[in-house]
Amino acid sequence: MEQVRTLSDRIAAATRRFFRAKNRAAALAWTAVAAIAAFIFFMSAKDGATIDAESGVLSVVKGMLADALAAVAGHPVDVSPIGHFAEFFLFGAALANALRFHMPLRRAMGSACVFASLYGISDEIHQIFVPSRTCDPLDWAVDTVAAVIGAALVASAVRRLRSAGATPTP
Repeated sequence: MEQVRTLSDRIAAATRRFFRAKNRAAALAWTAVAAIAAFIFFMSAKDGATIDAESGVLSVVKGMLADALAAVAGHPVDVSPIGHFAEFFLFGAALANALRFHMPLRRAMGSACVFASLYGISDEIHQIFVPSRTCDPLDWAVDTVAAVIGAALVASAVRRLRSAGATPTP
């Protein structure tokens, strides 16, 4: 009887270790979601002049990108849709990754797209209250498309890893 109890204890301990590792991965995934959401909010809270001149490395990158596109196009080009795309691509990917720990992958991808799109709407509403910023439905459309692409790429990568046996199903 003592051996059965010991074996049972070992199985229980192994199960606890497995679920702790899964919980750590899920917690890390949700931390990424929170960090990206906070970054999006932080960037949306900046007024038009501040976002162009006082965002450190991001201002430099935005300026270089604007200059490069202007040289190619022959006229000034608004690069803010590229910023929106990058933010929400990462947000959609992070959401799909985090949600896959709690639901089937297909539902995680769909939910990530819906939640990211709703966050995009709230982002545009938020910009109404920021000086020199406006609510632009086209920005929301870019946000949504980017989130769908990000979530789809994560879902595809997870499916490939699972089929190769590289990652367990959460």
